[in-house]
Amino acid sequence: MPGFAAEAHGLDLSQPLDAAQIQAVDAAMDRHAVLVFRSQALTPEAQLRFARSFGELDLGFKKASKSSNRLAHEELLDISNVDEHGRVADRNHRKIVGNLANQLWHSDSSFQDPPARYSMLHAVVLPEEGGETEFADVRAAYDALPDAMKQRLAGLTAEHYALHSRFLLGDTDYSEEQRKAIPAAAWPLVRRHPGSGRELLFIGAHASHVLELSVAEGRLLLMDLLEHATQPRFVYRHVWQPADLVMWDNRSTLHRGRPFDLSARRELRRTTTLDAAA
Repeated sequence: MPGFAAEAHGLDLSQPLDAAQIQAVDAAMDRHAVLVFRSQALTPEAQLRFARSFGELDLGFKKASKSSNRLAHEELLDISNVDEHGRVADRNHRKIVGNLANQLWHSDSSFQDPPARYSMLHAVVLPEEGGETEFADVRAAYDALPDAMKQRLAGLTAEHYALHSRFLLGDTDYSEEQRKAIPAAAWPLVRRHPGSGRELLFIGAHASHVLELSVAEGRLLLMDLLEHATQPRFVYRHVWQPADLVMWDNRSTLHRGRPFDLSARRELRRTTTLDAAA
């Protein structure tokens, strides 16, 4: 694995973690930003308990979504192509828009204040092929920028909006109430990670424009930065195995899902914590 992703061993996530174990995971996240836990057959309750070890849980896009939750726990996010009746959703079902939006490079809940800290995605049912998840190290991407670009970015702020990525995909059928459910949040293009002290690019599909620039100039800058940050040298591709749990830091990484056969059942469950330090 690249330097920012690592396999974690020695923990049974189905059992409660003690303070030393939680501290060790936090330290590993500050160093790596992506941790892969293999063979973790977790119940929904165990996944929620593990996630709560690291802070308050986040509902994210669910606050603006029209879709119902087929899972028993509101804080457990259904990352799947399964409809409310437990069947594989038709490709025209609104649930599929969420699958496709997940294929855009993004940071979970960057569109709100506070944004997300950690996300934890657990593999429940996997298709025979496809559906990998890629992660990009936005700390290393910032480090690799020319000094002139670093100077240009200093003091610039991007607005992040929950529905911006949906609008990009032509999904615009939202009520005024839903459009206002999550107010836009503004974040510096360059942030400092509180754990590692490293500077990073805070960008992705939720960033709609740069406040200090014209919309056109800002969007071109955002596209250039995204192209830079997602070069292969900054990217780790995770090939899922059954019962994997992958944990990542949304402040240090971008991520995206990769295509799979939408007629093949794919179920993953995500828990996400809020960044109390934002």
